[in-house]
Parts: sequence; structure tokens; C-alpha cells
Amino acid sequence: MTTQSAAIPAFKPGATSPALTAAVLVTLIGAATIAGAWFFQLVLEILPCPLCLEQRYAYYLAIPLGVLTALAARSGAPRPLLLAGLAILTLATLANAGLGAYHSGVEWGFWKGPTDCSGPVVNLGSAADLLSKLDTVKVVRCDEVQWRFLGLSLAGYNVLISLVMAAIAAWGFVRTAKR
Repeated sequence: MTTQSAAIPAFKPGATSPALTAAVLVTLIGAATIAGAWFFQLVLEILPCPLCLEQRYAYYLAIPLGVLTALAARSGAPRPLLLAGLAILTLATLANAGLGAYHSGVEWGFWKGPTDCSGPVVNLGSAADLLSKLDTVKVVRCDEVQWRFLGLSLAGYNVLISLVMAAIAAWGFVRTAKR
């Protein structure tokens, strides 16, 4: 065995690492969740409010980052790189769970939501434009639940899904750090 071949880890087709497993699971769960959100929006015509759209940002980060982390784990990338990817996935999904919890609280009336989607309308423009604007604009309020299943809104399910994704990414981080 040469010195160069000892420095480069050999690829083992059957071998899986916690980083690979965690990254793939987070990616698949994230992709299924965002596909479900688009299904609700495009097929069932349940339009998202501004807070719903903000909750999607974490998925738009987690899906490509999960793919990159999985590819890095599969190719034997250095452990610090894998740990960085898993840490970002953990933090992003935890933050998203927090945003979903905030949104759920707005829906349940525990606290006020942002004024752009749950507060009073402050500028309606001129009276002549008001009727034409009312015909074209559909305001989706953050404090009104459009769909519930088993007592949870889509924001509530986002909390649960994000927590599961964060737990998986954290598990991958801890297991990878111990190796």
C-alpha cells in the first residue's frame, strides 16, 4: 500500500455512515414536505399566508444542503465538512420549528401575528382604486386556519416535521462526531 492510497479513504459500496443516513433522510422528508405544501397550494387551492411562505425557506435550504452533505458523506469527505453540513441542517430545521410554533400560536390566538397578514389594513389607496383592488387581491390571513387535521393546522404539522428533521440531523451530527 502506498502513502497516497492510505491518505485517501477507500469507497465501500455497502458501507453507510450516520452522516449519509441523516442527510438522505432529512432530504427525503424535506422534499416530501415541500411537495405536500405545493400540493395543498396548487391542487387543493389552499393558499399560503406570508408566514407559511417563510416556513418554506428552511426546506429550500435543507433539500440541496442535504443532497450535498449526502454526496460528501458518500465520497468520504472530511469529518469537519460533514459536521458543518449536519449542524446547519439541525439549526435551520430547529429555527423552522420555532417559526412554525410562532405561527401556530398566532392561529390559536395566543399572540398577535405580523401586521402584514393578521393586522388591520392601513392603506387602501384611493376610493376609485379600492373596488378594482378588491376584485384582484385575495388576502390570506396568518391568524385564520384554512385546514386542520386531528386538531393541527399545516403550521402545527410543520413544527412536528421540522423537529423530526432536526432530531435526525442532530443524531447524524453526534454519531459522526463520535466516529
